[in-house]
Amino acid sequence: MTSNTRGILLAAGSSLAISNVYIFSKAALNEVHLAQFGVYWFGLGILWNLIYFFGFGKQKKAKTMKSRNWWSLLLISVLEMFSTLFFFLAIKTVETPAVVSFLANINPLFVVGLGIVVLKERFNGIEFSGMAITLIGAIIISITGVSLTQSLFIDGTQYVVISGIIYSIATLIAKKQMKNLDASYLATARLIFLFLFSLISIYYFELPFTIDKQPFINIALGSVLGPFLGGMLGYMALKYIEMTKATMVRSVRSLFVLVGAFLYFGTLPSYWQIVGGMLTMSGVVLISVGKLKLGKKKNN
Repeated sequence: MTSNTRGILLAAGSSLAISNVYIFSKAALNEVHLAQFGVYWFGLGILWNLIYFFGFGKQKKAKTMKSRNWWSLLLISVLEMFSTLFFFLAIKTVETPAVVSFLANINPLFVVGLGIVVLKERFNGIEFSGMAITLIGAIIISITGVSLTQSLFIDGTQYVVISGIIYSIATLIAKKQMKNLDASYLATARLIFLFLFSLISIYYFELPFTIDKQPFINIALGSVLGPFLGGMLGYMALKYIEMTKATMVRSVRSLFVLVGAFLYFGTLPSYWQIVGGMLTMSGVVLISVGKLKLGKKKNN
């Protein structure tokens, strides 16, 4: 198997696993507080990661890591902690998880935009078209209507945008450090920070630790697919293929979420939200194609 094929398969696996996160987390968050959810979701995620961590001898790699690698690990973990918190806040706030999935397709737009501004990366017409289409799609999804008695955008949109901006910063840093950092270290560190934050929040809001059986089952299933499998496969994919290719493959996640949300909750986004979602997916593909063409020109 070639590195390219392996990377695409890993990215597709990550997409499928993460699509289930939207479903099971929404089901759990409909019944419990975000802090309670976090303690169980990220706590179980740590358990699954530690089993993998020690089962495959990943702890031995700590000896080869330098101080700057640890600082990079700390920075990426903190950034991803806040990105993840805003993501789940959006899941809890927005009625249909498929809408959040469609809106999350703006993340590549932020990644490319940040690369252009900070890293002075070049972009071509295809990328620009993709960015414009993605933005138009996100606006169509977010707009609630023209009634003066309503907010212009659906509540929860702001959380997706904040999460996407922080995610783009963490992604650019992680891509540069992937040769020096093992995926299991990144995934585990991020989960530890999220678990501690959730634990502190439980005490702050004076919430009970115990939750009902059904939300716990949803959390247990989702924690395996999301914090562990989805995150791990996503990081591993970046070792074999460019971030742009991985992003393009992951864009199909929204279709998985759309079908899953209908089967699990019996709900679908509005017609215009689905149209906007298809536009965001198309925009992501165009951004990725444009990025790949730029890469080929550099190599030639």
